[in-house]
Amino acid sequence: MDLAFSAEDLAFQQEVRDWIATAYDDDLRRQMSQSKNGYLDKAGQVKWQKKLAERGWAAPDWPVELGGAGFTPSQRYIFNMEMSLAGVPTSSPMGLKMVAPVIMAFGSDAQKAQHLPPILNSDIWWCQGYSEPGSGSDLASLQMRAVRDGDDYVLNGSKIWTTHAQWADWMFCLVRTSTEGKPQEGISFLLLRMDTPGIQIKPLPTLDGPPDNEQEINQVFFDNVRVPVANRIGEENKGWTYAKYLLEFERGNAYAPGLMNMLKKVKRIAALERADDGGRLIDDPDFRSKIANLEIQVEALNASELRIFSGRGAGKNIGPASSMLKCVGSEHQQAITELTLEAVGNYATPFVRDTWSPANDGRAGPDYAGPAAPAYFNYRKASIYAGSNEIQRNIMAKMVLGL
Repeated sequence: MDLAFSAEDLAFQQEVRDWIATAYDDDLRRQMSQSKNGYLDKAGQVKWQKKLAERGWAAPDWPVELGGAGFTPSQRYIFNMEMSLAGVPTSSPMGLKMVAPVIMAFGSDAQKAQHLPPILNSDIWWCQGYSEPGSGSDLASLQMRAVRDGDDYVLNGSKIWTTHAQWADWMFCLVRTSTEGKPQEGISFLLLRMDTPGIQIKPLPTLDGPPDNEQEINQVFFDNVRVPVANRIGEENKGWTYAKYLLEFERGNAYAPGLMNMLKKVKRIAALERADDGGRLIDDPDFRSKIANLEIQVEALNASELRIFSGRGAGKNIGPASSMLKCVGSEHQQAITELTLEAVGNYATPFVRDTWSPANDGRAGPDYAGPAAPAYFNYRKASIYAGSNEIQRNIMAKMVLGL
């Protein structure tokens, strides 16, 4: 892939920068400065994604005829890099990047017409119903039953670790419609409304911070929930095929641009914090070595992503390379949040609700210290979700190495 930008590419780069300078307003910047994971609450997230939709940039990877941006491979790289380096909110992936490609590939014309336009404009919010208690990375072991009753399926069971289910209008959900044959052969892929009678959502508190508007994961219970058969994607008992297709998009994202922005933040913090000898932390040889090592690894990942995604632009599936990107990207995320925690030092100590003070919003130290511990704890799960990294290495061993 030729990495030298053309005059047209450089003009596009400036166009993106100019748009960000206008669209990424002070309120969004203030909220993002305290984000633990690159996302905002629902109102802030929808505000940002609607701005992208108005500009025609909400879904860079969608086909143009369905509202995609029509970027060339180099423009896609420039767009992702400029967005990441500017520190804008990460678009919620559940609708735009995960269920939408499945609907495009396997959904009926009616399902495409119903769901794709509101997904593109962020008029509806999606969550993912995959994992269950006792069935996480071993997704084929899921047990939530969907029994056919006329024109409906009746669902009983629960889903767990369901991100932002409390905000969701719809869920894409894997259910067991048969117990015959291999476990993978009895799974179906359903789309269901979250206000359907019989659905109950319970929050799961986590270590990464108490604010209610940052509540992230939940358990969702289903008690005789009726879902129309018309809401099934594709064929009954073929959901495993559609689920694997979706996971390529969940795992095969570009990590390097966001990692570069995370490293930029660490260096900015280290330039303000003091080392043990009283000098700037950024000048400490040991700390500089850690930064340099991560920068080298991120640049190597960036080169790999450019190669992989240029092939995707030519119509090639990501395939098992998505597992590699997920492993390397998530582990670099964890390493950088750990380095941020080291840079902030004692100011990263998580606060406790009953010690909040109106004078300093409950914590000592500079504003950049606030998200350090929540981000560190939040990213511990990055090597587990979307299939644990141990599972990803098994996939690579089997599909790439033939072991």
